[in-house]
Amino acid sequence: MKVADKVRSPCVNVCALDENDMCIGCQRTGDEILRWTTMSNDERREVLLKVAEREKQVAL
Repeated sequence: MKVADKVRSPCVNVCALDENDMCIGCQRTGDEILRWTTMSNDERREVLLKVAEREKQVAL
């Protein structure tokens, strides 16, 4: 698989975990961040769906 084919990380270079182990920059958990490089594209897409839901909750 080419690098261009991989699902890109949602990282925005604001890396700080809150009290719930959630990054305040990209809305991924510490575990999701650690495992990102070994995840399949399907797993990454699942995380991105969770990130989108988390972002909606933060916006409320």
